[in-house]
Amino acid sequence: MSAFAKGVVLSSALLSSALLRSVLVLAVLAAVTACSKPAEDTGKAASDQATQVAFARDLELWRSQRVADLTRPDGWTSVVGLHWIDPGAHYIGSSAGNGITLSVGPSHLGMIDFSNGRLRFVPEKGLAMTPDGQPLTGATELRADDSPTGPSLISFDEGKGLVTVIKRGDRYALRVKHADAASRTGFRGLEYWPATTNWKVQARYVPHPPGKTLPIANIIGTTEEVPNPGVLEFERDGKQYRLEALDEGEDTLFLVFADRTSGHGSYPAGRFLDAPKPGADANVMLDFNQAYNPPCAFTAFATCPLPPAENRLDLRVDAGEKTYAHAAP
Repeated sequence: MSAFAKGVVLSSALLSSALLRSVLVLAVLAAVTACSKPAEDTGKAASDQATQVAFARDLELWRSQRVADLTRPDGWTSVVGLHWIDPGAHYIGSSAGNGITLSVGPSHLGMIDFSNGRLRFVPEKGLAMTPDGQPLTGATELRADDSPTGPSLISFDEGKGLVTVIKRGDRYALRVKHADAASRTGFRGLEYWPATTNWKVQARYVPHPPGKTLPIANIIGTTEEVPNPGVLEFERDGKQYRLEALDEGEDTLFLVFADRTSGHGSYPAGRFLDAPKPGADANVMLDFNQAYNPPCAFTAFATCPLPPAENRLDLRVDAGEKTYAHAAP
């Protein structure tokens, strides 16, 4: 196990240990408090304490998983390049003589040809591999990330490096990741506002007509129509707010929002929040303690969506993830 992996395991263990200590302390305090209260108050106090303990436990698990996802060998902190592909044939590699110059990897990885809307990759012998370590031999047609079966994967540097094709609008680009990226090996953790159940807000889901989409711009200047199945309405401090929900094919609703903390504690371009899909009662719990930064907070080579005008809240959401202060420019 690498030193980095050991550190992640140790950090998780410490989090679990700290959580366990907190739970035990809270339990003891609850027991002592209950002894001094009338019987009719004891049940409510115990219920409230159990709710707080469960809230802290679930949030700690969510935060641990968040860090694990960011710092995987192919997580967002491993992204080291984004290279737009013009029509024609281009050599790919880390030497300056290539048409697409990578910041890492072999001096010459292969050649990519973009013609008639199709991408074809011809690997350099013995240097380009499949993710399971099998060498690529001969020309291969590449799928982009809009393919139903997902993007093609090209591996290099004994599996540490990974190249995929993404499509944004009518343009294609190579996204490059590497497990030894400084943004990954030097990851310095996340900061949060203090967690509180007050930022778990009950919302009501109001569906839109079937097939409705919402234009979502991203930081590279393109706009895509994204399925917009409904809006979430909630109240905060006596005022009503609305967030348009997006459907990206997952089992949750996806919210891209900005608020009064954007650029003043939280990431300037907004944050993300995943919400459960509504049940029969149309109620949805929004836990803003789980608001998180977009990939652009950790790498300059992401293509993050921006909050639509409808999701720019005149509200200070001082909950969830703060700006990551250690990102490379």
